[in-house]
Amino acid sequence: MGLFDSLKDAAGGALAGGAGGAAGGEGVVGKLLGMGGAELPGLLDKLHVGGLGDIAKSWVAKGENKPITPDQVKKTLPEQVAGVAKQLNLSLDDAAALIAKYLPGIIDKVTPDGLVPHPEDLAKKVTGLLHL
Repeated sequence: MGLFDSLKDAAGGALAGGAGGAAGGEGVVGKLLGMGGAELPGLLDKLHVGGLGDIAKSWVAKGENKPITPDQVKKTLPEQVAGVAKQLNLSLDDAAALIAKYLPGIIDKVTPDGLVPHPEDLAKKVTGLLHL
């Protein structure tokens, strides 16, 4: 099972009568990375400004991904947490936990060379991952 299948399953399990697992999972990815991954640089900037630059760098760099806690996610990415919570009909705490669980792996997966790719290349990776 791939990362995005896990994300879809987790999002689907979190939905109580919502839109469904696949739509929910893709919505989470869309909220976090934006259309074609366009939001990734801004997302990484927000993490850096929020004092989590070393954690975010570990996701982009080769090697082990440092974890992020739901509280760090809520404090640093409040708009993203609110958007995911609204889209999946979750509490802010549950949305932050979902993001904290999957964000390191998502960013790691779209930056396998240890660099944030050019926007066109990133869009291809994100699109390819969503269609697994």
